[in-house]
Amino acid sequence: MRPGELYERHRAVLPGWISLYYERPIELVRGEGFRVWDSEGNEYLDFFGGIVTTISGHAIPEIVEAVKEQAQKIFHSSTLYLIESQVRLAEKLISLSPISGEQKVFFVGSGSEANEAALLFATQYRGSSEVIALRGSYHGGSFGTMGITGQSSWRPTPRTALDVSYALPPHRSYSPLYGRYDDPEELARACAEDVQNLIETSTTGRVAAFIAEPIQGVGGFVELPPAYLSRVKEILDEHGILFVSDEVQTAFGRTGSHFWGIEQSGVEPDLVTMAKGLGNGLAIGAVMGRAEIIDALSPKLHISTFGGNPISTAGALANLEYILENDLQKNADEVGGYLKERLLALAGEHRCVGEVRGRGLMLAIELVRDGAPDPRAATAFMEACRERGVLVGKGGLRGNAIRIAPPLTVTREAAGEAARVFDEALSRVEAGERVV
Repeated sequence: MRPGELYERHRAVLPGWISLYYERPIELVRGEGFRVWDSEGNEYLDFFGGIVTTISGHAIPEIVEAVKEQAQKIFHSSTLYLIESQVRLAEKLISLSPISGEQKVFFVGSGSEANEAALLFATQYRGSSEVIALRGSYHGGSFGTMGITGQSSWRPTPRTALDVSYALPPHRSYSPLYGRYDDPEELARACAEDVQNLIETSTTGRVAAFIAEPIQGVGGFVELPPAYLSRVKEILDEHGILFVSDEVQTAFGRTGSHFWGIEQSGVEPDLVTMAKGLGNGLAIGAVMGRAEIIDALSPKLHISTFGGNPISTAGALANLEYILENDLQKNADEVGGYLKERLLALAGEHRCVGEVRGRGLMLAIELVRDGAPDPRAATAFMEACRERGVLVGKGGLRGNAIRIAPPLTVTREAAGEAARVFDEALSRVEAGERVV
């Protein structure tokens, strides 16, 4: 079916608020490693990986075989029955956990559900409905997680089941304190101290949890510096507040330097949420954390019909083993480091680049015009990249951050090819500006 015809049918039966990339939306029909093909036979470097999801790559034989083998046995049984692959996956995750002590894992079907469950456990454990989130955050598309998301464009309703207060992350996009401090570490500490003030002035003092992404994903790949997170953790510990690390986008070696994004800061969270890269495209999410917190739901009953199902857990386990056996974290560090160097060099050559940020294979280019965010430039950049065979994403409060997150199997050569395309795309963006 031609893309234009499929697009018309899509518009007729699916919600108009579902976002589609590109002036002429494309359908991806095949993938191999870090390359994909659309329905018209065009080949692309996949540098967004299904929104930071396809972490090992497309059509990885070991993962495909694990899913196929399980599908030939049984599709579904639910959490009312024992599932061996579910138990094995939980054991593997706990063996890799950034949390110490006795732990448990609860499986769900997505990152939104994982964050919902984490908040449920935390509020139940603490006997409080109060939560601190960050400006610029994104934690999901369910009713509860939209209520702790710090971007108005992703919050269609002000209603929430929780009592939420928003802290200031140390980045210019989301903090009015930016510009008052010459030293980034001073800004980080000032924003961290604001958490103390927030607790004292905007809450009852008995907050259930603080939730944060080590690198804000939809927020535009904004990294929270170690100086900020370490001081925040000290403040939380003083008040007995739980720390929830939202690792839906940062887990499993994506950041290169560490297996979990939070480890860069040296902070030990109480709960970790995950999804996306866990299944490499399979629908699965999980909450992992201190056993007494997750068990706090008892004696109430809870269930996840599809969470931890046989096919998703078999595929996720194979995916996790593939990441470890092939040391994809190291590749993310090396190739990501090389790509970031190329991006920083481009920033010196193109005035429309306001900032290059991120770690490993979770990188962003912020596009500006006369120093101000330029979402139109981001759209033009994406179109130029697509025309030249590279797919990227975008994000940020004003939609002007280009998000780059290829599978961790991507090669240095492919990264160099993408960087060349980015150079051409930036030149096109600037040429378009001069015409206006």
